[in-house]
Amino acid sequence: MLKIAMLSMAHVHANGYGDHIVRHPEATLSCIWDDDAARGQAAAERFGVPWSSDLAQVLSRDDVDAVVVDAPTVQHAQVLQAALRHGKHIFTEKALTIGTQDADVIVAQVNQSGIKFMISLPSRSRPEILFMKHVLDQGWLGRITLMRARVAHSAALDHWFSGGSLWFADAAQAGGGALFDLGCHTTDVMRWLMGPPKSVIAKAQNFAGAYPIDANTAAIFEFENGALGMLDTSWVHRAGPNPYELYGTEGYLGYNPEVPGSLTLTSTQLQPHEIEGDFHPTTLPQPLPMPMDQWISAILHGTPMTITVEDGRNLTEMLEGIYVAANGGREHVFQR
Repeated sequence: MLKIAMLSMAHVHANGYGDHIVRHPEATLSCIWDDDAARGQAAAERFGVPWSSDLAQVLSRDDVDAVVVDAPTVQHAQVLQAALRHGKHIFTEKALTIGTQDADVIVAQVNQSGIKFMISLPSRSRPEILFMKHVLDQGWLGRITLMRARVAHSAALDHWFSGGSLWFADAAQAGGGALFDLGCHTTDVMRWLMGPPKSVIAKAQNFAGAYPIDANTAAIFEFENGALGMLDTSWVHRAGPNPYELYGTEGYLGYNPEVPGSLTLTSTQLQPHEIEGDFHPTTLPQPLPMPMDQWISAILHGTPMTITVEDGRNLTEMLEGIYVAANGGREHVFQR
């Protein structure tokens, strides 16, 4: 059995991860660390395990092989490095860190440590996203000219954050608002599909005024492959789709996660196989195990993981670049 400690219950997904560990046939929850006594004690009662406010004490326990990090993002670098010093395998909520400089330090330390590291980017496990990657790898869209992606909900309109979750709306703790929270998903998929970014321009608004943080953000990337990427993220979304769209010199691929069967492909490259027009693929790649399951299996059985610490670093670079461009009011060029 893999013995796991929860490091903070600050994130809204923390209880879900705790439940996942409890249900997993090869894992057990040993204890909880949290620097907020009320939050830590409540979680300890919920899961029936000890709680401590002493991070070093938790990481020194013999019954802790691995940790799940759900601390506010501003604490990630400190907490991750503490876990690395104690040789603990790490699963962390996104984003990896607020800034790329800290992310580069974590990447170097993880690669030197030999521990198993996973960042939660579950969109990469979806059959539809895996199919999009397959289509690009096969060249069915030709040269990619544009990717457009949107993810949005009504968090600012409906005042979702309060009490223990209010840190999501504090830029000093969270790194940013709608983009840094919700936008991680589409930003990561765009980076995975499109490759390294060359530059970005962006606008970030506090449209609703519900929280002192960005709630409506739009960015345009130029990628090193010559394509453009349009990314928008919002907490002021009442209704409408959250699509992924890919355009190329030989076709189009679109997907709306909210509409079953919405995956649509058009490609001139399929005409030699007598496939023409728009069609909706029904045979898709099998879903991959969820990131936490990949991580536990990798630790116990040496199985491969499909998401790396470098992926976490690349996501942070994209997010940081958007905020630099938006705050500076000019194009941000990524340094290589």
